[in-house]
Amino acid sequence: MESEKGQEKKQIVSTVSAILDDGSIAELVYRSEDRKTLFAVYSAGRWTLKAGIDINSTTRLAPFSPENNLIKNAAVLLPSEPVIYGSDARLVSDIAAFIHRYVDLSPVFEKVATYYVLLSWLYDAFNELPYLRLRGDYGSGKTRALLTIGSICYKPFFASGASTVSPIFHTLNAFRGTLIFDEADFRFSDEKSELVKILNNGNVRGLPVLRTVMNRQREFNPEAFQVFGPKIVAARGSYEDRGLESRFLTEETGARKLRADIPINLPDSFQSEALELRNKLLLYRFHRLREVKLDESLIDRQLEPRMNQILLPLLSVVSDESLRAELRAMARDTQFGLVAERGLLVEAQVLEILNELMTACTRPVLPLKEVVEELWERYGEEYDRPITNRWVGSVLRKRLNIRTHKSHGVYVVPMSEREKIELLCHRYGVAVLVEETNG
Repeated sequence: MESEKGQEKKQIVSTVSAILDDGSIAELVYRSEDRKTLFAVYSAGRWTLKAGIDINSTTRLAPFSPENNLIKNAAVLLPSEPVIYGSDARLVSDIAAFIHRYVDLSPVFEKVATYYVLLSWLYDAFNELPYLRLRGDYGSGKTRALLTIGSICYKPFFASGASTVSPIFHTLNAFRGTLIFDEADFRFSDEKSELVKILNNGNVRGLPVLRTVMNRQREFNPEAFQVFGPKIVAARGSYEDRGLESRFLTEETGARKLRADIPINLPDSFQSEALELRNKLLLYRFHRLREVKLDESLIDRQLEPRMNQILLPLLSVVSDESLRAELRAMARDTQFGLVAERGLLVEAQVLEILNELMTACTRPVLPLKEVVEELWERYGEEYDRPITNRWVGSVLRKRLNIRTHKSHGVYVVPMSEREKIELLCHRYGVAVLVEETNG
């Protein structure tokens, strides 16, 4: 009986990458000339190629099959083996030269893209990530930029707005790589709104997307799909969700004449150049994954917490102080644009009036009716709907999280909310009035 148990086959677990209990790092590689997948395993400063990894007496990790459609059709790109890259500075220079050779980007965004590639290979050392976006009209070079930058990111998965939802969720969950998404303008389709969930949940670790799955017994069995990871998208416009907008570092494409040295068609050497860089970046991941960490000393107090949250991981892998300054300037421009947009919203108008009325108010509460009357007098012509107590009260409670309550039969805003209102004014770009004092 014991001999029969000893002869039982080990459980085979198909795996793309793993950090093992002994600290070893395993990564899937694909050798196209042999049509073969293997693990590159890094341990104690050395790497080897293995056909499988025994975890214990009952479990063995096996690489995904080379016949996997995503791998053999190059929908997901993998390295073939680790390759020596010299110094970090030399690797940065090689990445920048590759991007510059095939894409016409602004000088700052070219640097951003270079370091974003490095970040993608170390992304799992962080808990939050920024996204990159190429925004412009047809024929402005967005797709070329996606193909070029994406081809050297960590396990890039190429998809487009024409793709169905299910395989995107499954691929991200299985490969845990970089999503390269073209035609990411999907505001008007219920199915595409599911893809927005990937962007909304995918920049923070620990926020999987739950999707309904039925098991063979037709039982309700929701499945959690892990969508955290770097993402690069191309789109023609912006997203209505301002929270989603704040996750992007954006390059406006097509704003200038194309550089004369950019090839119209990608040469045959493009794929081999990209593979060589992926191989170097694999060794870079092996060398740096255990070392890299979030550097909170790089926080910019002029930026909102969300902007600092997404920017810090990129700043933590950037060694160039001038680029750090340029990244902060880019983030401030993005934040300024978001604040300017907020200033056009009803929330900003309500806050402006609240702040003014509270500054002059000597009572412990401010009647909501006074806010409504002032909003109507000042901005009534801008609205094609009635400005009512109920509607303004809803804006206060649901959108701004400002408390109201009934007092002597009328709704009021307590003066105790003033500190919160002043903080919201700063966020929405509304000037805060200061009470005048005698003396």
